[in-house]
Amino acid sequence: MPSARQELLRLLAKKSFRLGEFKLSSGGTSDYYVDCRTTTLDARGARLTGKVFLQEITKQRWKPRAIGGLTMGADPIVVSVAVASGKINGFLVRKGEKQHGTGQRIEGFREPGARVVIVDDVCTTGASTVQAIEAAREFGFKVIGVMCLVEREEANGRPNVEQAASPAPFVAIFTANDVRKVHKPVKVRRTTRGVASSPTFAVAAICEVCGRQAVTNMPRNRCAAHRM
Repeated sequence: MPSARQELLRLLAKKSFRLGEFKLSSGGTSDYYVDCRTTTLDARGARLTGKVFLQEITKQRWKPRAIGGLTMGADPIVVSVAVASGKINGFLVRKGEKQHGTGQRIEGFREPGARVVIVDDVCTTGASTVQAIEAAREFGFKVIGVMCLVEREEANGRPNVEQAASPAPFVAIFTANDVRKVHKPVKVRRTTRGVASSPTFAVAAICEVCGRQAVTNMPRNRCAAHRM
């Protein structure tokens, strides 16, 4: 039987990896996109994610009091690990301070001085991971390790995260190349006029009509409700 790690890799390749023409949040373009949330929010995928992250945390001998990261890529990972461990608490880092109530940026576990691990789903430039590291340390947490589910190995992501995390180590469960090797491309759809063209997706773009997240930039950035 495949290990939890092998099964999680296959699920990522099946559910989260897509080939095409994609615009990334970094501003660059890519011929593939990894949407980890379709795996980490899947019933089986969530269980596997928690188990695999917990195995790596145990392997590293970090013994954290809590695990957390920047919303929303880290959210399902944090919950899965907390549930799988039964003892590691979870916290989430807002992208900005809340403008009402307590105004706090760290939600969930809040004990200054506690040993914590920062997690993220995909590391491209590492910007979201770095934000989480800085917010955690500003609050008073002791960051002992940093993890991501998939590292794209581009855009200076690893050096950026390692510099921000130091002296804590940075560990990637998989690389995008690991996932790509297991991915089985969908057969090209043919029409009466020949081969159908692949759609172009805009990742993290904003709909020019309503300001919601865009799902396409063919021919313009539009959300699902306003796409042409």
